[in-house]
Amino acid sequence: MSTTTTDAHSKLWDLIKGTRYAMLTHRHGDSQLHSHPLTTQNKTFDEGSVLYFFVPKNGEIVRHVASDGTVNLAYANTDDDSYVSISGQARLLEDQARKEELFTTMAKSWFPAGVTDPNLGLLAVHIVEAEYWDVNDSKMVQMLKMAKAAVTGKPPTDMGEHRKVGAV
Repeated sequence: MSTTTTDAHSKLWDLIKGTRYAMLTHRHGDSQLHSHPLTTQNKTFDEGSVLYFFVPKNGEIVRHVASDGTVNLAYANTDDDSYVSISGQARLLEDQARKEELFTTMAKSWFPAGVTDPNLGLLAVHIVEAEYWDVNDSKMVQMLKMAKAAVTGKPPTDMGEHRKVGAV
């Protein structure tokens, strides 16, 4: 992996770990898209480029990704002006050791029987590709750039970093 690719993956993880929730979008059997807020459980960026989420085994996410595992994860951190979109392949993973490694007190509020809760599912999303936008300017500088663009009729430039990250 080249340094630039490694840097892009590192930047991607930095943006994800600072955002508490992801919206996971999956397709229903009627081809309609449905989204659910989920908490990313990773403590680090997995070497296999996999993001983990706890979900109920008897819930609709598990039912639908079983027939179509193509998903999108959208992260938006408006405080930091960073946004991430991830295309991936999701599947239910039966890995008790990984569940134990990732389980937190917060997860217990959704799965009261704890890490051995029979309904505790571990959704693994393998990242296929990702795209992120990260704005480093203050809100005031952003507003000035947009005001200038409105006056000049030319779209604002240099509004932050935007990058596509291929197969992670």
